[in-house]
Amino acid sequence: MNGPGLKDTAMPVHAAMHEFAVADDMLQLGGLPLSRLAQRVGSTPFYAYERSHIVRRVAQLRAALPAGVHLHYAMKANPMPAVVQLLAGLVDGIDVASGGELATALDTPLPAHCISFAGPGKREGELARAVAAGVLVNVESRVQLEKTALASERLGVAARVAVRVNPDFALRRAGMRMGGGAQPFGVDAAQVPALLARIGELGLDFHGFHLFAGAQNLCATALAEAQSHSVRLALQLADSAPGPLRTLNIGGGFGVPYFPGDRPLDLAPVAEGLQAQLDLLGSAAPGVRLNLELGRYLVAEAGIYVCKVLERKLSHGQVFLVTDGGLHHHLAASGNFGQLIRKNYPVAIGNRLHGGEREVASVVGPLCTPLDLLADQMELARAGEGDLVVVFQSGAYGLTASPTAFLGHPLPAEVLV
Repeated sequence: MNGPGLKDTAMPVHAAMHEFAVADDMLQLGGLPLSRLAQRVGSTPFYAYERSHIVRRVAQLRAALPAGVHLHYAMKANPMPAVVQLLAGLVDGIDVASGGELATALDTPLPAHCISFAGPGKREGELARAVAAGVLVNVESRVQLEKTALASERLGVAARVAVRVNPDFALRRAGMRMGGGAQPFGVDAAQVPALLARIGELGLDFHGFHLFAGAQNLCATALAEAQSHSVRLALQLADSAPGPLRTLNIGGGFGVPYFPGDRPLDLAPVAEGLQAQLDLLGSAAPGVRLNLELGRYLVAEAGIYVCKVLERKLSHGQVFLVTDGGLHHHLAASGNFGQLIRKNYPVAIGNRLHGGEREVASVVGPLCTPLDLLADQMELARAGEGDLVVVFQSGAYGLTASPTAFLGHPLPAEVLV
């Protein structure tokens, strides 16, 4: 088969499996056949991220969304330095969540004022580095504010701060809720006015608010609703602020389709809603910068995880493909990273995408636990020792979200092609 996409397959349809080119029944990534890419990397397992895919995704997003929306990359989705460097040239800012991520972001061409630092447990040393660099610190508690002020005083620099708000609403139909009740993130909305008064007393450089109501959402209506609530809450809280509202980060939450039946997010209603919010801000808070913080949506579909079949095993009539990769490298694909009911990620035999013969098989890793499962009873091309298993939708929350030290297996490589 030649041309893009995996078509005419009997397995349940995963939208993600149409993302890459295919030639001679082999997946192509970055213009290279998978087998040649594996030789270039030198070993399996490995993660590979396609540069052109990321560039195309950002361009599509820019074309769909209103021009007044500023696009930020949430580095936690994929902090590989090469990926971050690429995105630094495509987006308007980077949002980090640790001192390590901050160091990576500061190595990019983006100026420090385009970087923001979130997280409920910032250490004093991290805060001092952030203040010294001039990045925007999203304070998430009274204690964190006082530590930021102390760093500011010691350095003789007025820290740039925003308040992360824990909103009273949540993002409906979100894969992960981050608002609408007790949360370790941010400051409860009712407590924000008092914190704003303290920011004024401390003489810090107030910029605005950060709100994040939820993640991994494929419902455009729910996203638009949460964005509307976020903007209105921010405008309400701004009445108590020690200065004008200059920056408003309304988070992201844009989901990607992982499982059969998932439909890609329709950007048109989201864009329409964002334009309405820009219009509202234009009259209520002229000059405010509206930031959309996206991670998964920018990189997830651009990445694959590749491992090699070590052995073909039959047990009670069930086929197991034992590979050199597993949950220690890709916890999310094993179903142990937030799934309530385990579902298969899109998985295929990368060098036999269709194959002349197909079968139902399970793909397992080398670990001594039944949780080490990359594909459970999926229809795949018949595979054997040396064939390459591909897990799609692996560009976000892959390697760094996995227990890589478990059982002492080697780390996989990461490449950007």
